[in-house]
Amino acid sequence: QISSMPLLSMHSRQISWTPLLLLGYLFYLLLGAMVFQLLEKQAETHFRDQFQLEKLKFLQNYTCLDRQALEQFVQVLMEAWEKGVNPEGNSTNPSNWDFSNSFFFAGTVVTTIGYGNLSPSTVAGQIFCVFYALFGVPLNLAFLNQLGKGLNAHLLTLERWVQKPGRAQVQLAIFLTTGTLLFLVFPPLVFSYVEGWSYGEGFYFTFITLSTIGFGDYVVGTNPNKHYISVYRSLTAIWIVFGLAWLALVFNVGADLMERYLQLKWHKSDLSLAEGDTTKLEDEPEQPRIHIPS
Repeated sequence: QISSMPLLSMHSRQISWTPLLLLGYLFYLLLGAMVFQLLEKQAETHFRDQFQLEKLKFLQNYTCLDRQALEQFVQVLMEAWEKGVNPEGNSTNPSNWDFSNSFFFAGTVVTTIGYGNLSPSTVAGQIFCVFYALFGVPLNLAFLNQLGKGLNAHLLTLERWVQKPGRAQVQLAIFLTTGTLLFLVFPPLVFSYVEGWSYGEGFYFTFITLSTIGFGDYVVGTNPNKHYISVYRSLTAIWIVFGLAWLALVFNVGADLMERYLQLKWHKSDLSLAEGDTTKLEDEPEQPRIHIPS
């Protein structure tokens, strides 16, 4: 009877660690909100004031314009940008809807990156985009799933080939390092050279793209002052697909390790509580038992 008490106590105290994960998730969001507000709000205020100052200087230099005309022109610029037309340059800028750019856009749709700098403007294009994404997103997920299974099988094969203890971890480290170089380290060098970005900006674009966050503040092949090769954005789209599969595998491994760590910590706390109950029961004197003959 005494040996069964710790198990009952452990099961009665064992609470799912899901609420703890939920609290951690909400705390992480709150922490991110506070940090982003601290870092970005003051800069936004500065840029807003600077923009208003530039508009006043423009009106002072061109007295033939009034504020209402200027605001209307700014609205025209905003609408052009929302339609994917770069206000810089002139009408000789390359089209956003040639085959290479359209191929790149199709890739951003099915991968759910959605930079936001380009979108269909016609009703037919919008309707087609809906149905294209409806079937394309599951197709993309199925493809990435199979690609991820292939990468997992490759890792398992490496583990079977390695006989000595510790060598499997070395092979895994080599695999992750190779993927990091191919998808996160070397591409920013290419983007820095082609787009004129700094390496930090190229790395930022690389990670934001492969993680499917896709803010749209940095997009390849959109500078009207540069001449890109026709397959540049198509090759970038292919790189994105394979990079997505690799980074998704890394994220899945990280999530699995985090989940196991939380479950292990919670399980250890339950065991410690159960052991404390066992010690307390063993310290108590055993109560006399009354034997009733049949």
